[in-house]
Amino acid sequence: MMPQIRIGTRASPLAVWQAEHVRDALQQAQPGIQVDIIRMTTSGDVLQDAPLHTLGGKGLFVKEIEAALLAQEVDIAVHSMKDVPALQPEGLEIAAIMAREDVRDAFVSNHFSHPEDLPVGARVGSSSLRRRAQLLRHYPQLRVEDLRGNVATRLRKMDEGQYDAIILAAAGLKRLGLQERIAYAIPVTLSLPAVGQGAIGIEIRSDDKETRRLIMPLADRLTQQCVLAERSMNRVLGGDCRLPVAALAEWQGTQMLLRGLVASPDGGRLLTAVAQGDEPLALGEAVAEQLLAQGAAHIIEELLP
Repeated sequence: MMPQIRIGTRASPLAVWQAEHVRDALQQAQPGIQVDIIRMTTSGDVLQDAPLHTLGGKGLFVKEIEAALLAQEVDIAVHSMKDVPALQPEGLEIAAIMAREDVRDAFVSNHFSHPEDLPVGARVGSSSLRRRAQLLRHYPQLRVEDLRGNVATRLRKMDEGQYDAIILAAAGLKRLGLQERIAYAIPVTLSLPAVGQGAIGIEIRSDDKETRRLIMPLADRLTQQCVLAERSMNRVLGGDCRLPVAALAEWQGTQMLLRGLVASPDGGRLLTAVAQGDEPLALGEAVAEQLLAQGAAHIIEELLP
């Protein structure tokens, strides 16, 4: 019998693109495999009327898919790694992370080519406290307002004039063929990305050895180690993707450089730390400890319900 894999994914166009990307890679790596995509609705998709950071709980975009994985209704779950909490439910693990796309945030506007071109009081849409904090740190004259919905919904709201600009992940726009909407790819020195941004992760049941074998050719070792370092930092800080926490690990020869950030949502306090090494877990812990020594825990505690 040909092997069969059922992929669990969110139903948004970007999430489905990611699932199809995994399907295509699986079919190339394992000729003859049958792959079905199961679309699901998550809490994060349903709860659209409030800012993400006010909704409470972790894994708003993954927990229903993880429940289906544990119930053996699907064989793998495909996630944007920036949506995945630092710790998985017992019995699950991220077994493979694919090669990373562009990690940068994208400034999207129909009338302005750069954030510095925006007039005082211009409305910028973003659902991310991380993006809000860093944008206000550099451009305090702006009004950063909450913006929810999938990529198409956010673009439509801007096109209707509800916002002068919006901030999205460059990777998502590129994957959807919308790279022409990027007015300015924001350097990581101005907007450090979310933990795992631009990376697609594949989650499995820890005891499913056959599925692990099938998906292993999809893993990109260098990306996997970078995301592991970022998630190690996030785990020590609290492991919640809703918080204004940012990290980026990059290989520089045989050494990995990890930059971390924790900020207050208004950008008034912005803590940064950097470390270099070749052991991802230890590197993440070292950067987290630097941030905690600067007072990161106080910022995080103020935001948790």
